[in-house]
Amino acid sequence: MTRRAPRLSSWRVRGASASYPCAAPAVGDGAGPCRPSRRVADGSDFRSHLPGLARRRRPGARGDLCAGAVRGPMRWRRVGRSHAPWSASGAGRGRPSGKAIMKKPRTAVRSRPRKQASRQEGREKRVLSSSQVKPPTPNGLARRQEEVVVQASVSPYHLFRGTAEVRAFRENLLRWYDREKRDLPWRRRAEGEVDLDRRAYAVWVSEVMLQQTQVATVIDYYTRWMQKWPTLQDLASASLEGVNQLWAGLGYYSRGRRLHEGARKVVEELGGHVPRTAETLQQLLPGVGRYTAGAIASIAFGQATGVVDGNVVRVLCRVRAIGADSSSALVSQHLWSLAQQLVDPARPGDLNQAAMELGATVCTPQHPRCSQCPVRSLCRAHQRVEREQLLASRSLPGSPDVEECAPGSGQCRLCAPPSEPWDPTLGVTNFPRKASRRPPREECSATCVLEQPRAVGGPRILLVQRPNSGLLAGLWEFPSVTTEPSGQRQRQALLQELQRWAGPLPATRLRHLGQVVHTFSHIKLTYEVYGLALEGETPVTTTPPGARWLTREEFHTAAVSTAMKKVFRVYEGRRPGACKGSKRSPVSTPSSRKKPSPGQQLLDSFFRPHIPRDAPSLNSTAQ
Repeated sequence: MTRRAPRLSSWRVRGASASYPCAAPAVGDGAGPCRPSRRVADGSDFRSHLPGLARRRRPGARGDLCAGAVRGPMRWRRVGRSHAPWSASGAGRGRPSGKAIMKKPRTAVRSRPRKQASRQEGREKRVLSSSQVKPPTPNGLARRQEEVVVQASVSPYHLFRGTAEVRAFRENLLRWYDREKRDLPWRRRAEGEVDLDRRAYAVWVSEVMLQQTQVATVIDYYTRWMQKWPTLQDLASASLEGVNQLWAGLGYYSRGRRLHEGARKVVEELGGHVPRTAETLQQLLPGVGRYTAGAIASIAFGQATGVVDGNVVRVLCRVRAIGADSSSALVSQHLWSLAQQLVDPARPGDLNQAAMELGATVCTPQHPRCSQCPVRSLCRAHQRVEREQLLASRSLPGSPDVEECAPGSGQCRLCAPPSEPWDPTLGVTNFPRKASRRPPREECSATCVLEQPRAVGGPRILLVQRPNSGLLAGLWEFPSVTTEPSGQRQRQALLQELQRWAGPLPATRLRHLGQVVHTFSHIKLTYEVYGLALEGETPVTTTPPGARWLTREEFHTAAVSTAMKKVFRVYEGRRPGACKGSKRSPVSTPSSRKKPSPGQQLLDSFFRPHIPRDAPSLNSTAQ
């Protein structure tokens, strides 16, 4: 039997013409006749589900709700005892779920004129290509719903208690940051830059370089980068070879390539304007993930969005005593929710930088300085340490009044598992606890430094370029082959690779010089280092594409990896003229020398001859 739902007043749908209101179907929620309701099962407004329905149907077709006005009531077919409402799983797919099935209305539906539809599509395309594009509502809504679900299933022990505690955390942390923050070149550049795109570019470069890299290492690279390419337009016009050359030695070389791709996209497709929100930054720019997008949006544009990096993970896990695996999906989502709750709407960029600064300088992985922590009074890990110390001293009767996690039922999913109990010797470093990493896989490669000592213009060495994808993409290296750890086949395979680039070679001069072990993020690579010098042969003047003969000076400035520089040092230490029989370079660097003891330093200073300050040095040239 078919029942008719009561007529509802017309609702206007976002994106529809003013002359074409859309009638909403009634939603039943009981055993009796359908009662009108503007809410669906997941609590969201019914109108938010109509665009998904429109996408499922052909524009202008009969029953297309978003293309025109329905001139009649919706008809529902009753199956069983009740009319099931629209469910959350059916949202955006244009069909009811459960036992209620919506039929097409029998009346005709007036479709939108084609010109109007084409104009609307053109406007949507222009909005997507604009840097001011707003984040898509479904993604933002889904993310907020996930945060609500996560917080609802978490013990209050791992949350902040109301606005007072959040305000205290913000004020204490920002006050400390204003007093103790480090003077870093990217902070100076961002604070002093008025142009929003230039400011975003300065933050973007620093955040990409700082991924998996220490601040002390990044400072020099960042300074040279900004001197060479001070604007997005400068970077977009640069060559990938130049980018790899400057990035050489910084590691994770795909970061530089994606940064270059992103700059070109901003200049060529986005009119030179960096997207203004975290959602659009992540959506439109290659290599920009959730953290980098949030950092750029909050620091450069003042968007109130939180960020979570390794330092913030450590701070939040200790402040809220989160002992579960910090890389798990549940813990990660909870940390992002806490970061979003803590971000200061008035100073979002400073709050995010302050949290990262705290983790980098005070709340460190191994030796935290809790006495200097500005949020120590709010830190549950510190409270746990104090409680354990009081219990150990037994100076007070009974147990101290310290809050603990008390889940409603079962094991708390944010606490450490029972198999990993609290270790009193670790203190606050009990948090966070990470799952043991899988060891990197081991590989072996044979590589050869092929040199022409008598080449025109001085000795030259052969370098070949790696493929444009994969490990060390686009960088230059000595000819190499992946082989078994040892054996005659290794020499034969390497000799064939050399002849492919340089032609016939004297196989008898190929000498094994030593080994170099270099560990990448997921690979432990052992290089078997060989050397071959073309002493009496005619110098090679032509090379196939993808190969170069470089001088030693050119090699040190080329886009080569740190592993290849290690290989070259082994070759330099074993080549003719160097210290024979030694695997080390004859000249040791100051960093490799063993520091003398204090007593030895005193003796050296006593017997060192006195040299006047105005005396000329041996290296000075005559005037």
